[in-house]
Amino acid sequence: MGDNIGFIPLNEDTSENFTEKELPMPLPVLALRNAVLFPSVVMPITVGRDKSIKLIRESYSGSRLIGAVGQTDPKVEEPEYGDLFRIGTLARILKIFEMPDGAITVLLQGLQRFVVEEFARQDPFFAAYVKMLVDIEPPKSDKDFEAIVGAVKDSMSKMINFSSHLPPEASFAIKNIENNKLLINFISANIEFENHGDRQVLLELGDLKERALKLIEFLGREIQLMEIKNDIQQKVRSEMDQQQREYFLHQQIKTIQNELGNNSAEGEVERLTEKAASKRWPQYAKDTFEKELNKFEKMSPMGGEFSVQLNYLDILTDLPWDECSQDNLDLNRVKEVLDEDHFGLEEVKERILEYLSVIKLKGDLKSPIICLHGPPGVGKTSLGKSVARALDRTFGRISLGGLHDEAEIRGHRRTYIGAMPGRVIQTINRCKTSNPVIILDEIDKVGSDFKGDPSSALLEVLDPEQNSTFRDNYLDLDYDLSRVMFITTANRVDTIHPALRDRMEMINLSGYISQEKLEIAKKHLIPKALEAHGIKPKQLLFDESAIETIIDEYTHESGVRNLDKQIAKIMRNKAKALAFGEKFKRKITSSDVKKILGTPKVQKETIDSNNFVGVTTGLAWTESGGEILFVEASLSPGKGNLVITGNLGEVMKESAMIALEYIKAHASDLNIDEELFKSKNVHIHVPEGAIPKDGPSAGITMITSIASIFTQRKVKQGIAMTGEITLRGKVLPVGGVKEKILAAKRAGVTTIILSADNKKNMTEIKQEYLEGLVFKYVETMKEVLDLALEKVS
Repeated sequence: MGDNIGFIPLNEDTSENFTEKELPMPLPVLALRNAVLFPSVVMPITVGRDKSIKLIRESYSGSRLIGAVGQTDPKVEEPEYGDLFRIGTLARILKIFEMPDGAITVLLQGLQRFVVEEFARQDPFFAAYVKMLVDIEPPKSDKDFEAIVGAVKDSMSKMINFSSHLPPEASFAIKNIENNKLLINFISANIEFENHGDRQVLLELGDLKERALKLIEFLGREIQLMEIKNDIQQKVRSEMDQQQREYFLHQQIKTIQNELGNNSAEGEVERLTEKAASKRWPQYAKDTFEKELNKFEKMSPMGGEFSVQLNYLDILTDLPWDECSQDNLDLNRVKEVLDEDHFGLEEVKERILEYLSVIKLKGDLKSPIICLHGPPGVGKTSLGKSVARALDRTFGRISLGGLHDEAEIRGHRRTYIGAMPGRVIQTINRCKTSNPVIILDEIDKVGSDFKGDPSSALLEVLDPEQNSTFRDNYLDLDYDLSRVMFITTANRVDTIHPALRDRMEMINLSGYISQEKLEIAKKHLIPKALEAHGIKPKQLLFDESAIETIIDEYTHESGVRNLDKQIAKIMRNKAKALAFGEKFKRKITSSDVKKILGTPKVQKETIDSNNFVGVTTGLAWTESGGEILFVEASLSPGKGNLVITGNLGEVMKESAMIALEYIKAHASDLNIDEELFKSKNVHIHVPEGAIPKDGPSAGITMITSIASIFTQRKVKQGIAMTGEITLRGKVLPVGGVKEKILAAKRAGVTTIILSADNKKNMTEIKQEYLEGLVFKYVETMKEVLDLALEKVS
């Protein structure tokens, strides 16, 4: 290793002329990395390579004569023959200095140039057979040479004035060098030229006059570069060659940007090009990228559009485009995963398995758009995660609740400040594949205002015939969404845009019966809660009666979300006891539940309270599942007015009016004295007045209550009913039948009266939901009253 660390000028020429016979042959050769030794110049060299240290020590104890040859590439750590120049300088070792780090510094005196004719060996250090070269010196009477030497001195003085690296004393030292050969060689060795090989070029010139002229040329170029640097700093124009100036300016800018964090446009272009090289994407996307990249290259990093364009190119190269994960087509394993994560939900699981079966047979199929609708807490959102895990696909979730801006779906145009892609493209970008499972949560709660209608934007996303060319406003390119499996969730179907609803496969996830909740708690909720609270399964057990108590007395829901919260509350109580080292029973019983959770929060709905004339049990559907409701009717002296209370909506009020008019029209059939309609006011009330109620399904319940109060016939025990009525007394079908059946079972109902048109809905309901219930299907109100009211004694 050889690094120039300083120069010692002499006032006289110390070069010597040797013959080959006077030298040790083969001559030991020292490879210099960043230095070139010239005759007459004394130079300290730091030596660190093991080979070089051995060479110096052996030569110093012998003739002290070595050859100094420069490397063609200073970055090469272990040079070979081909890494060394062929012309070097014979040198004498004057002194060796031992350095603390184990390296040595050697003081070399340049003596005479030579050319390597043949390398003799490489180990333990370089040695070569050389031929000595004699410099051609002009005669002392050569006036041109004297002028050239003067020009060299002037150029060097000028360079010292410009340079911040050369001390002012160097100018004084140069003026005191009287020997022309020494002066030229000293300056040639002392200046660090822009190009690494310039000093070697000077060394290889045997004619001293030519060497001086070439030195003037190199010094002139260096002075020009320094002038440009000073011009930049002082903002003064110069007359330098434009090409050299631009080169230097670019180098300066690059250096400044690297210092500021390597955010140069050039560096970003290189990074983006590298990312794009390995990208699998459509040709149109590739063409757009190259076009936008060309625009980006011409932008100034200080401009406002620079970061906008960079962000766009980053998104283009980050998107997965044609990168898809491999579907797991082991259908038995998929079924196991779905069953493991969720209890029940057979229809959804069956649809997923059907989809995968077609892919397995055909190899390709557009992903279905499934809408899971039902009350909260039945597992709609978590089912999406299970589907993704079963298929070995990535999972993404987009919450649509309260969304009002169409740009959230389609993205913003790049002309806007802070523009970004829509949520669909952002989610795919996060998933890193083009075929993830994406949950569109709460699609029934999408709003619309002056910013647009997101539901309309979702039409393109959720249409299998259109979404293969979905165009995001920010990308302004077609993106294929047909490989994405979209699963939407909703609590209510009626608030979903009709055109949007038409594009989806609607699958109803109704609530769970108590037995199902019990199984879900044992198989899923309790193990998950134990793990979440750091309790080992052996440390805490739940008795079935304890779980049933939680379900019946502390939760009132179709799903299991509140059940999960109550179990977590018990877990926290026991985790605290464990942490404090307290003793407690491992098995949680019903009484333990009441101690921990306190007074039961839910009053169990039963039909015992309808053992009065004018009180009828109805069935209602709510967003949280099915409910039973009581319709109460009473008569009071008056003028035949109808009073309706209970926070009822317009549709329910109209049902009450229809019910009363039907009873009036059929008073003789029911043996009702028509004078009662004139002398009595009818009051219809639906309890729990703080809760808004609406819908037509309480129609037959209201007629039955009014008929009961006018005829003074009680409604038979264990009967509940639901159905819409007409003025002609026809009973129409209603929705939410499964949820209403579950509510009826919870309340102890034994007989349910339904419209005959609802009979077809029974085939979609599991048999275990229907056990213990008797269904009466009716077409007219006469049939309802005959079934519901007790016989006249």
